Order: sequence, then structure tokens, then C-alpha cells
Amino acid sequence: MSWVFSKDKTWRYLSETFPFIADMNGVQQDPVHHAEGDVAIHTQMVLAALEQLPEYQVLEREQQEILWTSALLHDVEKRSTTKLDWDGRIISPGHARKGELTTRQILFQQIVTPFAIREHIAALVRFHGLPLWLMEKPEPQKALLAASLRVDTYLLALLAKADVLGRKCHDELELLERIELFELYCHEQKCWRNSRQFSSPEARFHYFSTKSERSDYQPYDDYGSQVILLCGLPGMGKDHFIQQYYPDQHVISLDAIRREHQINPGDRNTTGWVVQQAKQQAREKLRNRQDFIWNATSLTGKIRQQLIKLFVSYNARVKIVYIEHDYQQWRRQNKNRQYVVPDKVLDRMLSQLEIPTPDEAHEVCYFINSTMIHSD
Repeated sequence: MSWVFSKDKTWRYLSETFPFIADMNGVQQDPVHHAEGDVAIHTQMVLAALEQLPEYQVLEREQQEILWTSALLHDVEKRSTTKLDWDGRIISPGHARKGELTTRQILFQQIVTPFAIREHIAALVRFHGLPLWLMEKPEPQKALLAASLRVDTYLLALLAKADVLGRKCHDELELLERIELFELYCHEQKCWRNSRQFSSPEARFHYFSTKSERSDYQPYDDYGSQVILLCGLPGMGKDHFIQQYYPDQHVISLDAIRREHQINPGDRNTTGWVVQQAKQQAREKLRNRQDFIWNATSLTGKIRQQLIKLFVSYNARVKIVYIEHDYQQWRRQNKNRQYVVPDKVLDRMLSQLEIPTPDEAHEVCYFINSTMIHSD
């Protein structure tokens, strides 16, 4: 394996080289669950505990590097989310969710990382607490199966185990028992060390997009049309992708609507109006059972789900295509395009980027450096 986060894994080097590691110093934690000290101390203890695990020592080198990097970054955003609760307790709400976004940005912009490895690490950071708190989720089964589409649940359990061993707390044995129960539940749900398999993409989408508790239900396929929902940062080449692979397909483009009406892309006050115009065009196509491409950035899951809900309400089959090129090429492409997006805007949008997950649509594909990768 050629990819490594850092050849020098000493804490001194890491904290002197990477500001996001140095930021862990002084970030306090709840002494009830983390009597060992701040986030920097905890992270060092987690890394040490991980490296001492027999299960870790027998992993392939690539899996070791993925797991080690996930442990290093699992609490990276406690720096921005830590605060005092109403009762004076120290809490860090949302640190895992925000940590996923930051991890993705670091491994895309600062440390060049292959897409699949990057997204596995980002997902491990996102779900690092799941083995401990799964059964307290409103829908434990769906939470687990969704996570299994993105992570190796065995590596996730090892990360959680190192997270527990790398702290000083009164309930260590109880937390370790929860991880054992997590493994048993994974076996029961057929997603230990592999993604949960569904009978078809339609079955998977139906399970995650409805209140259905039956993961084996096979819905009837009778689509009115197919919608391709493009997703990607500005300058990644969505227009070029359409020209190359779908030159005759009808396209609904937010940028085209802005240009038609001479609207500045930076004017956020007009975004709602532009989106409504695009949705009106989409409804017309959907009513007529006509295929089309929705061409916009669609960077967050919330935005995509609003659109998919609309498309599915007209019985359309939805295919998401996420488009990405490596960081340097992306920047060059943006500078060479007709409508250049300012660097500050690109940085802001990158920090918000949520990669489409396999449960979001009937089909999810990733067009990475001009190579198509299917989620199935």
C-alpha cells in the first residue's frame, strides 16, 4: 500500500505539522467520561490502545492505516463543538457529524487520499460512537444498515474499542459490553464485515426512504421516468460530463436559469426563486413521464432529499451521479472555466460537502477522476 497519512506518527511531529491536531490541546472533556484530560491526551491514548490491540496488529497495512487515521481524527471537531450544558457538564454535540466534513476536507485538500480510502475514514469518524449508542437510536436497525453501506463494521467496532480503552471512565466494562452486543447485532443483521445486501436497488431505496421495517420487501417497479441528479462542487466538470455521456438528454440547470435572467450566482436572495423555476420545469417533465438531468451542485444530503422526494412523488427512478476530480485539477478547471467561482466561495462550499450515500436514491454512482464507480 502506498498511501499513508504520515510516515512520522509521533505526536510531536503531528501537532507541529497539522494545525487541526494542535487544536486538540486544551479542548476540555467531561471528567465523568474522560477523566484522562483534554482531547489531545485522549487521542494519544486511543492511538496507543489501538496499536496494542491484537486484532489491529494482524490487519492488512491498508486497513491499519485507515483505522489509525480514523482514530487520529475521530474527535477532530470537538474543538468547535465543545460547550457547557445547562447543568454545567461539558458536551460536544455534533462533533462526529462535523468531524466527517472536516476529515473529508483534510484528506481532499491537504493530504492527497484515494477516494475510497478517504470516504471510509470519513465514515468511520462519523460513526465512531455508533457501537456504543446504537440501541438508543430511534430506529437501530436502519441506523446500523445505513452505516454498513459505508463502513466495515469490524473496523468500526475496533475503533470504538480503542476509543473506550483510550480514556479513564467508571463504566469501561459496560461500554465494552455494548461493543460486543454491537457485533452480535451485526451478525444478526448480516452486515458484519460487509455491507447489508438487498434484493435490488429498489428494495434498498424503499427500506431507507419509507417507514418500512422490512429490509426484504421488494417493491413493484413501474417508473414514469428516470432523473439523473448530478452532484459536485462548481468547476468539477458537470457540464462536460453531460456533453460527453448524455448529449441528447434534456437538462434542467440552475446556472442556466440564472444566466437567462441575468442573476448573479453570488446573490443568495434569488436562490429560492431560481430553484422554484427549476422545480417547475421538473414537474412538467415528470408529469409527461420524460427523462431529464438535474444539473446543480446539490452538496448536502438535505438538499438532495428535498429534490428526490419531489421526483419520487411522480414515480421517477432517481440516479445520483457525484462528480469529482483531484484538488489541484479542480482548482485549475475552475480558473479556466467561463464563469470562475471565487476561491473563498469554493473553500466554503468544500467545507459543506456531503458525499451522496448509497441509501439516498435508487442508484448512486461516483465519477472520480473520469472513472465511474458504482455503489453496489
